[in-house]
Amino acid sequence: MLDFLKTRGITSLFTTLTYGGEALEQTDIGVSSVIDRWILFRDVELNGERNRCLYVLKSRGMAHSNQVREFIFTDHGVQLIPAYVGAGVVLTGSARLAQEAQEKALEVSRLQETEQKRRELELKRAALEAQIALLRSQFAQEEDRFTRSIRREEEREIQLANDEVRMSKLRKIEPPENGRSMSAKSGA
Repeated sequence: MLDFLKTRGITSLFTTLTYGGEALEQTDIGVSSVIDRWILFRDVELNGERNRCLYVLKSRGMAHSNQVREFIFTDHGVQLIPAYVGAGVVLTGSARLAQEAQEKALEVSRLQETEQKRRELELKRAALEAQIALLRSQFAQEEDRFTRSIRREEEREIQLANDEVRMSKLRKIEPPENGRSMSAKSGA
């Protein structure tokens, strides 16, 4: 009958009911070799609950997923839910929800830790900037103090040179061309 329907181009849907403990990937009459698509529905019992799952056992000539998918009946029809796959285990139902909640909590914790590190970094940056500002202020004060001291020394030098010129004029001595006279040394 399968060959007849295929040759006429008729799409057929066949179902079979199996009982617990039977091998679900084979049939009693061996028709799997002529079946093009085989979708397997299975109850998965885990953590005290039974969840409905399905997967495509084979789909000849067509790419298909090899993942087990949980499905639930809702007011809007059948809804496929991706099963949690991780660390070598497939979780469905409340076990999947618990695992997803745990992973979300870990992600929130990682985000909070990252944000805390950012805040610490900003505080260190602000403390460093404050230290730099303090050092710049201290340097500016020192620079101002040294500049005033240098200016006073230069003014003193100018005053001394002017005083020498005046004293030379009073004594009628010609000052030397390049600076202070030797009259103070000569005892004049």
